[in-house]
Amino acid sequence: MCKACDYTIHGHQSHFGWDNSLAPAERVAPGSTILFHCHDSSAGQLGPKSVLQDVIDLDFGKINPVSGPIYVEGAEPGDALKITLDSFAPSGWGWTANIPGFGLLADQFKDPALIVWEYDAQTMAPAMWGTQARVPLKPFTGTIGNALAEPGHHTVVPPRRVGGNLDIRDMGVGTTLYLPVEVAGALFSVGDTHAAQGDGEVCGTAIESPMDVVLTLDLVKGANLRTPRFVTDGPVTRHLDAKGYEVTTGIGPDLMAGARDAVANMIDHLCATRGLSAVDAYMLCSVCGDLRISEIVDMPNWVVSFYFPRAVFE
Repeated sequence: MCKACDYTIHGHQSHFGWDNSLAPAERVAPGSTILFHCHDSSAGQLGPKSVLQDVIDLDFGKINPVSGPIYVEGAEPGDALKITLDSFAPSGWGWTANIPGFGLLADQFKDPALIVWEYDAQTMAPAMWGTQARVPLKPFTGTIGNALAEPGHHTVVPPRRVGGNLDIRDMGVGTTLYLPVEVAGALFSVGDTHAAQGDGEVCGTAIESPMDVVLTLDLVKGANLRTPRFVTDGPVTRHLDAKGYEVTTGIGPDLMAGARDAVANMIDHLCATRGLSAVDAYMLCSVCGDLRISEIVDMPNWVVSFYFPRAVFE
């Protein structure tokens, strides 16, 4: 429980997609601190005892539920909602899946796969991947956003100018996020919590894990942001840096092709050096490896790098 919270948003107070006609789950004053009970991205379709068939049977109409929406008094189009992420209370379990048709290398990985994780929600010690690997954890919220000005229902899957399914790993404790407001009250919602993810979330899923989120909502009047921006309170990769990295690259005139090549090259490397299956290497890359644009000025070719933390195996 959050003793300093002004409001609690329960799990049933959630919705799928963005729609500015939704009735608010709560109306709050700027400066309010709120506890959100957030579902995993499957909305409970996957759980600690799930098997592969559960991935095959997923109802994609019930993906990425977000808790809310919250009407912030005084918020008007042109303002920015200031969100301070205060704390996370993880559940101790999560899942990672390869979902056919989804992910950076969907054309290469067409069969479903599933890993169910257990982790210590108190110590947040690295989560075990079988007996071979340990993945450092860093809880964050994958989907966090305001309602769009356009009427009607909008899918939650893509990120948007008002936030949404950003999947930015650094939306963790201590981060301050600023989101454009496009409708009265902002109509803020949050969900899709993760226990760990690499930058890029390359297979399409992280360690998807339900958890409670405490955050504070405030207003910046007349900010006129075009897209989200955020501030971190310190280093963002210290949970991965200790042992250095294995790095592969993709080089060419197309950044997407370069990203695909960099990840495929890392999958090949992990298969050759660690004895992993290709799909296991792909999912492991998604939960702890980072895609980076290393160079984008030396025409005609750019460099995309994929960093895999050596601490996972050492």
